[in-house]
Amino acid sequence: MSRPKMVDVGRLAGVSAQTVSRYYTGKGYVGAETRARIEAAIDELNYQFNGSARSLRVNATRTVGVLTTGPSVYGTWSIHQGLNEAAHRDGYAVFSSWVAYDAGSPRELHDALDRFLSARVDGIIISSPHPGIEDTLRRVWETVPVVILSGHAWPNADSATVDSYEAALLATRHLIGLGHRRILHIAGPEEINEAQDRERGYRDALSEVAAAPLPVVRGDWSAQSGYQAGSTVDVRDFSAVFSGNDQMALGFMNALRGRGLVAPDDYSIAGVDDMPDARHFAPPLTTVWMDFVELGRTGFRMLTERITTGERVARQVIHPHLVTRDSTGPAPVTR
Repeated sequence: MSRPKMVDVGRLAGVSAQTVSRYYTGKGYVGAETRARIEAAIDELNYQFNGSARSLRVNATRTVGVLTTGPSVYGTWSIHQGLNEAAHRDGYAVFSSWVAYDAGSPRELHDALDRFLSARVDGIIISSPHPGIEDTLRRVWETVPVVILSGHAWPNADSATVDSYEAALLATRHLIGLGHRRILHIAGPEEINEAQDRERGYRDALSEVAAAPLPVVRGDWSAQSGYQAGSTVDVRDFSAVFSGNDQMALGFMNALRGRGLVAPDDYSIAGVDDMPDARHFAPPLTTVWMDFVELGRTGFRMLTERITTGERVARQVIHPHLVTRDSTGPAPVTR
């Protein structure tokens, strides 16, 4: 049986979790009758209050630290937009730090976290696509609440994501539904969680129709890497392309246009992100919408809930959806 939470106390007492929190912290009025109901619920549930959470609230600075690792791409900046919107709305200040991540040399990461702790932030949000970073952060989540925005769930910190695996299934299944079976995948960096999940989704979608994946072409999320892929690929190998993001799709389409091939007449292509410019590509790009702004808002809400209640928050997964435009069409008829 799971340990009772503050929300369970509130439900039994007929009050909100925030009222239970005020009962413990003394910050705000709680009437005598309400206090009695809360105390009865605590006794009945044998609820144990998280004292460390109280200490954090009493010494609250209404600041949060946001640590970002990985490349500066559309998704990352959109996450920051959502975080800052939510923080501004709730009267929090945001301290941001952007660092490179090297699993073998995490010094810069430790320094950034130490700066957050020195500033006495109420909690930390980590936006990181790197697997294995949790080992570096172990000492932090024992000190302050932590939420990570990552494709992979963490056992010791709350987490949220937009589902990259589902995005790849949507895009690849769309191409399959148009009759394509020879589908090329332009993948993101091999060490990135989201790139791994999108490649896995591509492979699983093809396996559903017993189609073989083509050798993966590796990019770095940039339009330039997509252009390089389009400049060297053998166009006889594929009839459609699933690009790991919109930027690489843009570069790939430009390279193939220089080689006399235009979507969707000569091949189909779909991306991931639905960045605002995707609808203005030539042709407008079929892609999968990833609500990274909402991911930032969600991460902030999760962190403030953890700060307020001291309780773990369930992992949040935001589902993507397909946006069809002119870059995809039926597979050519073979005779």
